[in-house]
Amino acid sequence: MTRRGQLVLVAATVVAVALVPILLASLQLGYHDDVRAAADYDDDPSVDALRVLERAVATESASIPNQYAWAANGSATSAVHTGLRPQLDRLRTSRIVDNVHYNVTYNHTAARQWKDANCPSGPDRQFGDCVADRGIVVQNRVGRTHVLAVGFDVTTTTERGETTVTVVLETSGRSSR
Repeated sequence: MTRRGQLVLVAATVVAVALVPILLASLQLGYHDDVRAAADYDDDPSVDALRVLERAVATESASIPNQYAWAANGSATSAVHTGLRPQLDRLRTSRIVDNVHYNVTYNHTAARQWKDANCPSGPDRQFGDCVADRGIVVQNRVGRTHVLAVGFDVTTTTERGETTVTVVLETSGRSSR
């Protein structure tokens, strides 16, 4: 073999050896239609549940002042519970195909703590008393019952584990976690 032929053979061997790691890397990054994109997979599915709850709380609380006087604030709280029940039931199974299960319960303690921190007392307050009842905070405003916030515990179970989030959703659109 000539010297030139040997040089070509050595160069080809070096190139082949250099391509081996690239080939191995491409095999490890292969495509499979059941694999989620990394950005989708790392998203916390609890965020989806909180968005659904925010909309449901806003919708259910909007008509309460028109329907319930302050003397009937317990009935207003029951009406919110009744109105939210179908949404909570749908949410529990909404992503079962994706191996995501939601369990949503009312958090009475979080609602009471929110009331204590956000409902002023004394002569300088603008509205009447606040009451935390069964996870829902209502307030007397000019003799009508207004829903201010709802406390929830949202437990999200996926194939990667379980996450529990305690949230107080305010009807004004803000939330505290």
